[in-house]
Order: sequence, then structure tokens, then C-alpha cells
Amino acid sequence: MWPDYLVLQHQIIRATVPLTEVALEEARRLGDPLGPPLAAYLEDHVDEELGHDETLLGDLEAIGVPRTDVLARVPSPSVAALVGGQYYWIHHHHPVSFLGYVALMEGYPPSPELIEMLIERTGYPRDAFRTYLEHAELDPGHRDRLDRTLDALPLEEPDEVAIGLSAIATAALAARSLEELLPEP
Repeated sequence: MWPDYLVLQHQIIRATVPLTEVALEEARRLGDPLGPPLAAYLEDHVDEELGHDETLLGDLEAIGVPRTDVLARVPSPSVAALVGGQYYWIHHHHPVSFLGYVALMEGYPPSPELIEMLIERTGYPRDAFRTYLEHAELDPGHRDRLDRTLDALPLEEPDEVAIGLSAIATAALAARSLEELLPEP
């Protein structure tokens, strides 16, 4: 299941930079008090996420899955809904909602112990876990910066609701995407 799981993760991760760039563009366009501080956060977030999709493709190649096979696989409707919902909220509500997605995706990084267990159980080489090793190291700092940003933003109740709905939808659709990897009972 590990190769299929990594392909699923790539399908999601490859959308992170484009989503962040769209949210950044919308935040810059806004004429409200959230626009400038949100744009400042998103500018840095783009840089934090650059190249993670390529690293994951390298991890897949390390276990024998060619990048052409990964890129040719059609994402499930759950993955499309997970990512597509963010585009909808960014364009048709407010880009601050994207922070709920970011909070879920970066708020729970893999622990070094989990990664060691996965290496042992899968039998794959450490080179196949570069993405997870990087996220275990970087995401706690990214999460803390997001928390500081959320605390500093002049959020109003509707903004908090939008962020919360985005986080809830992200959790539900990510879970559904994972369930699709399981064999039918």
C-alpha cells in the first residue's frame, strides 16, 4: 500500500504551491484589512512548499515507481474535491479560508519514530522517505508560524468560520482519499 499512499500524497502535494499562489493573488487583490498580512504569510508559504512534489517523485522513484506512472494516474474525485474546494473558497469567498487547509496539512507532521517504523515495516530504503524526513523537521516550525499568523490576523467571526470549515472539509476529504486506498471488504 505504501506506493499507492505516496502517489496519493503526491496528487495532493503537487497542488500546494499553485493553491498558495492563487490565494496570494487573491489576498493581494483584496481591499480589506486581512489582505496585506495574509499576503505576507502566503508569500513565505510558497517558498516553504517549493519542490516538495519533486522530492516525493524522487521518493517514489527510489521504490521503483516511475514518475511518468505517478503523473499519469488520474486523481480520485475525493482528491479533486479536496483541492478543488480550496479553489472555490479562495475565489468565491475569501482566501483566508485556505489557512484551514494549511493548518490540517502542516499541523500534524510525522514524528521521527513513525518514520523509522515505516522504514522498518516497508523495507524500503531511507532515500524513499526524504519527503517525510523533511516534513518531520520543517513542519513544526511552519505550524508555529501559521499559529502566530492566525493570532496576529484581524480575524472576525465569519473568517474563523471559513477557516474552520476549510479545515473540517480538508480532514474529511483527506480521510476519504485514504479510505479509497483500502481494499474492499
